[in-house]
Amino acid sequence: MSALGDWLGRGVGNWLTGFKSRHGLDAPAPTGGVANETPSGPILLHIGCGFATLDHIPIAGFQQGDWQELRLDADASVDPDIEGTMTDMASVATGFADAIYSSHGIEHLYWHDVPKAFGEFLRVLKDDGFAVITCPDVQAAAAMIAEDRMFDTAYESPAGTITPFDILYSYRPFVEQNPQWMSHHCGFTFSTLTQKLREAGFPAVAGFRRPDAFDLWVVASKSPRSEDAMRALAQNYLVSHT
Repeated sequence: MSALGDWLGRGVGNWLTGFKSRHGLDAPAPTGGVANETPSGPILLHIGCGFATLDHIPIAGFQQGDWQELRLDADASVDPDIEGTMTDMASVATGFADAIYSSHGIEHLYWHDVPKAFGEFLRVLKDDGFAVITCPDVQAAAAMIAEDRMFDTAYESPAGTITPFDILYSYRPFVEQNPQWMSHHCGFTFSTLTQKLREAGFPAVAGFRRPDAFDLWVVASKSPRSEDAMRALAQNYLVSHT
């Protein structure tokens, strides 16, 4: 864990950020806590933060203005502001956050827990709040697997060579160190991710695939927004669509 923490602490803001030890899905959520206080400025709830902070989030919109970041994680060793899980954020008040950021966390959930997590995302957001979510694109990985290239190189990362197998099941060296937290238990295509968010109650969802980067990016609004408004939100709060 220390090696993974050191790596994240250096601020690597890319796909493998979400592979770090930051999703203890079975850890109990604490009662009370900092999330019932009211920071100044808009509040960003960074769910499954690991060692990453606001400075490591590669989103232009969150680097502007006066965002107040609160970091939530089940792993106490990453020193989160709130110790808890994405499926039960009882320590976070309803309607507390202006925005949520979740990077490579939802694929660590079991499928039956996805609605619970998205329901919690919806609950803790303010009425005009939104969630930014990124996760692996299993469709891109499946395209290589369909060509019998399960262990061919998808891309090179600072941690090592990433294959379709790693995209589906999580990077093998990380899983070997911590199988409980690092293993992936589900996966998403762009259509299934947007569908699950809409089923959870988000009326407006926008985003895209980045097949060459093997990831998905979406922004989901708690309140109805026009197509133009969602396009503007995506432009400010999603990575560049390449």
